[in-house]
Amino acid sequence: MKTCLLVIDVQESFRHRPFFSEDGLPAYLAAQNALIEGCTARGVPIVRILHSDGPAEASNPFAVESGHVRPLAGLAAFAPAAEFTKHRHSALVGTGLDVWLARNGIGRLVVSGIRTEQCCETTTRHASDLGWEVDYVTQATLTWDMRQPDGRVLPAEDIRVRTETVLAGRFATLCTVEEALARATAGRETATGAAA
Repeated sequence: MKTCLLVIDVQESFRHRPFFSEDGLPAYLAAQNALIEGCTARGVPIVRILHSDGPAEASNPFAVESGHVRPLAGLAAFAPAAEFTKHRHSALVGTGLDVWLARNGIGRLVVSGIRTEQCCETTTRHASDLGWEVDYVTQATLTWDMRQPDGRVLPAEDIRVRTETVLAGRFATLCTVEEALARATAGRETATGAAA
């Protein structure tokens, strides 16, 4: 099955949000970059997805006019097979990504990026409902603590656990970076006749 890596919303915009913290960023970037580099080495296509919404003015970090709708510093450089800008939580809404995936015979998506419980989870659910197999690589996603409606803080680790719990076995296969890379290339040599 042909696989594609989605790198969702890994952009400078987040550095300009009040909730941004460096906590978890180094570990996330290490995993995200390992996934990118592994896919590049294996010839697995990588799609970059950026997010833009809100007022079209420089003070809005998610507006193109801000200059922050660009790859996050520290992200490994890669040549995307395609690039899309989304304006909703799901990368499959109004972007043309679904058309590109179908035209390129992609059957499995590897989801990575920012934020774990928001655009990554939403894209995963949407893709699964549309018929794609999805490998969700939690360690290659990033989120931050959130404040609950009652004022208590919900730690980022709890958000990650909750996301894995609701996705596993229903919308996605949970994978480590290594597992996702192995699944992305499993059977390819036999299918192409490269292995004897």
